[in-house]
Amino acid sequence: MKPFAPDVVRGHFDSPLGPMTLAASATGLCGAWFDGQKHQPDLQHLRLEPSHALLRKAHTQLADYFAGQGAQFDVALDLQYGTAFQQAVWKQLLRIAPGSTVSYGAIASAVGRPMASRAVGAAVGRNPVSIIVPCHRVVGSSGALTGYAGGLDRKTALLHLESSL
Repeated sequence: MKPFAPDVVRGHFDSPLGPMTLAASATGLCGAWFDGQKHQPDLQHLRLEPSHALLRKAHTQLADYFAGQGAQFDVALDLQYGTAFQQAVWKQLLRIAPGSTVSYGAIASAVGRPMASRAVGAAVGRNPVSIIVPCHRVVGSSGALTGYAGGLDRKTALLHLESSL
């Protein structure tokens, strides 16, 4: 992940699945990580600004999501901190409907790289905007739950929550 621009700020969200750190630029939300999540960048240098409009909107939408009031997010996103391939994968993740799952292979085919399931897995694992860019909806080819940077227990909980919405 390339370094964040100087205008990126951070805030916190206490989810039922553990504390999260949110990050936003002037363009959109560029991060939502569970504390201690794999591939979480060092965020301590980012200015803490919980009143930032995008952070407040993300906070509200995440709170609604965990309260069972819907799984649709419309907060603006800033996905520029990934490679072109990662961005293509992350944009494809946004097409997975709540309550649905898609395999890594299907994502690979959708981004025009049908033999790149492992590369897709790596891109999914480095998704910087957990939950909102729904990497938890990606499963193995057999439908089995596979890796999740936030932990398989959280992936299971998120899928269970969405199945009841």
